[in-house]
Amino acid sequence: MANAEKLRKASESAVQTFAKLKMDEYADLQSKLEYCIGSYDHDNNPSGLVEYGTIALNELKAIKEKSPRKVTKKLITDLEKSL
Repeated sequence: MANAEKLRKASESAVQTFAKLKMDEYADLQSKLEYCIGSYDHDNNPSGLVEYGTIALNELKAIKEKSPRKVTKKLITDLEKSL
């Protein structure tokens, strides 16, 4: 279960990154990730985190390509390792 905890932490960082970006198109993804974190805390089932963590990873990679300073390499690495 250690990997699920790493995924939870990485997902939390992704939520914070999306919040800092203040881009409306990511508001839905941000709220779904927040929900999945809460759900995982409740039932320890990481399936939602895996699903939305993967989507978040792809979005964050795309943002980093356009604006490298907006997304940290560590966040992308943490998400990749935990997924």
